[in-house]
Amino acid sequence: THKFFFPDQIRVKYSQTETVSKLGELKHPILREAMMMTGINGGIEISSIADIPAGTGMGSSSSFTVGLLHNLYAVKRQYVSHETLARQACEIEIKRLGEPIGKQDQYAAAFGGLNIIYFNPDGSVRVEPLYIKNEVYEQLQRNLVMFYIGNQRKASDILAEQKRNASQEEKFKTLKAMVSLVTDMRESLYSGQIEDFGKILHENWMLKQKLASQITNNEIDEIYKTALEKGATGGKLLGAGGGGFMLFYCKEEKQQLLIDHFKSLRKFDFSFEREGSKLIYYADEEF
Repeated sequence: THKFFFPDQIRVKYSQTETVSKLGELKHPILREAMMMTGINGGIEISSIADIPAGTGMGSSSSFTVGLLHNLYAVKRQYVSHETLARQACEIEIKRLGEPIGKQDQYAAAFGGLNIIYFNPDGSVRVEPLYIKNEVYEQLQRNLVMFYIGNQRKASDILAEQKRNASQEEKFKTLKAMVSLVTDMRESLYSGQIEDFGKILHENWMLKQKLASQITNNEIDEIYKTALEKGATGGKLLGAGGGGFMLFYCKEEKQQLLIDHFKSLRKFDFSFEREGSKLIYYADEEF
């Protein structure tokens, strides 16, 4: 983001390029709402690039919203906390744009690290960082492998059905069971019982499939079943469901068998981000 030479114009570059003279003319909804929220209405150029496509379950829209807000506040020379970034990103995506999503992606993007995030009945959110030993942190990362399986779907379609289903008693019990696994996973990390992590992932995946019909399909089921046969102890489809990325817990020494079998899928290397949203460069421009 930087100041634009023409003070009455806005230029934004993403998968498309827009140049407009009024903020209300911007077609990109998140860009438009974030600029309205921060009070910037002209004389600016914003460009964005991404490592992954949209709709893959990796929280890309919330990461974009958090990063955009952070950038815009920097342009205004205003300090903003991680909590404020997450809260305002939620307001944009959920309240203003009406997306049927939760708040987990915004808070994960803003804070970074491994956390337990509590969503309270009054709408407030509390982030509890997990302070685990470095060797456990590093071992966990080494034992996770991720593949891109394609066929990304719009999360809102699946989440809308999931939200309707959650009102049913059976689905509510499923959600409660999934929440109870959070404590088990925390204990596995604090105690260093890292192998339990894969088992808990598996249990969570089995429960999640009960929430909405579009979460899985025959192709995804076959990939998951084969991964377990090749050495993984658990895994999950990231995001709402229907496609995108699949994450597996598989001991490092067994991963090559998994990788060799899934040659038709793209292995996606990643590492944990511990710092959350941050500015890596700031140029004080004056015209």
